Amino acid sequence: MFEHFFQCPYCWEEVSMLLDPSISRQTYVEDCEVCCNPIELTPHFEESELVSFNAQSIEQ
Repeated sequence: MFEHFFQCPYCWEEVSMLLDPSISRQTYVEDCEVCCNPIELTPHFEESELVSFNAQSIEQ
């Protein structure tokens, strides 16, 4: 696990989340630690290196 920093798509604050590089492609939802809105996270790893990351708001 390692910490990754990014900008929340709702409140635009910099937040961090722990990512698990043992799974190469994943999509999951976590709440922003600042505004508590749900963020869909899509990290992609190759050989335990983060090669792409997307954080987007969830349509409600």
